[in-house]
Amino acid sequence: MNLTDIALTRYSTKAFDPSRKIAPEAFDQIQSLLRYSPSSVNSQPWHFIIAHTDEGKQRLAKGTQGAFKANEAKVLNASHVVLFCAKTEIDDDYLDHLLATEEADGRFPDDSVKEMTKGVRAHFVNLHRVDLGDAPQWMEKQVYLNMGSLLLGAAALGVDAVPLEGIDTAVLNEEFELPQKGFTAVAAIALGYRAVDDFNAKLPKSRLPENEILTHL
Repeated sequence: MNLTDIALTRYSTKAFDPSRKIAPEAFDQIQSLLRYSPSSVNSQPWHFIIAHTDEGKQRLAKGTQGAFKANEAKVLNASHVVLFCAKTEIDDDYLDHLLATEEADGRFPDDSVKEMTKGVRAHFVNLHRVDLGDAPQWMEKQVYLNMGSLLLGAAALGVDAVPLEGIDTAVLNEEFELPQKGFTAVAAIALGYRAVDDFNAKLPKSRLPENEILTHL
């Protein structure tokens, strides 16, 4: 596997072939990327709604009306669509839940490591909860880390994808009752295989030159 080749060949798919579906074994790997994505202090402040049935995609397409109508066909014609949701609060009960999960998974060889992990996580979480007051934005940043991981991983599997910020998050919050569950919709990624008439597949990739964006020390 050559990461440069993958980065050069992946692109934002503008039209999906609705007749082509992602094989279950391939999507199992994509789901693993969602679960095992990195996040600051292993906070994992996310939930994912995955639509792969026509009914499910119709529900997600409710967030692509009006000003977002251009993204409706992407949602409906994709094989799978993932709605990325972020927690709206990160409270002490949730931090205890994380710690208990890590302990059950064997992360702590002894109590001192457990207490150190608890203290370090609390320090950084409180930096955003209390000092900076930007915990919701901080948690959304973790969701974007997950999205980036998914886009690269999908490309490595030969699956086409497009990130969709052009969705009505208020509509989707209502559709899936996300605020009542402690979450908010952030963005979506549609996954599948490109249509033969997808104009963007034929265009050369354009990025700023290395000497403009890279500084080596």
